[in-house]
Amino acid sequence: MKYISAFLIKFVFTTGILWITLGMIFNISFSNLLLTSLILTAVAFAGDMLILPRIGNVAAAVGDFALAYVGIWGIGSFLFEGVFSVDAAALIAAFLISISELFYHRYLRNFVFDHVDKKENHFNPDNMQTEISEEFHDEKDKNRSSE
Repeated sequence: MKYISAFLIKFVFTTGILWITLGMIFNISFSNLLLTSLILTAVAFAGDMLILPRIGNVAAAVGDFALAYVGIWGIGSFLFEGVFSVDAAALIAAFLISISELFYHRYLRNFVFDHVDKKENHFNPDNMQTEISEEFHDEKDKNRSSE
């Protein structure tokens, strides 16, 4: 249930940001906004579930910015009609989405993921160990070192 609510939260704020930037400023139809938001949300949510626990909040937000920009630009070049620049619209929307992702990632880390930043997490840097062993040498190497 927590994954469904996390997906819905992401979908709602992505749709809201796209409605404000693309709908109100660039006059894109709401049906195109919903389709764009659904595609972006599904891909970004899958990425958040797989990547966020491993690379951290800021790096994941940068990845979300790149995904949102490329996704809005790619989808917008097919769906959005008008005389405006899809690049500018994608840049503005991607910037706002990446800012909101910083807060969304904090929500995921606190309420959805079980072992992120905890001692049980096998990705925790404090849980690293080194392996020490002796080198294996031939008899010739031993004789050389004793001379």
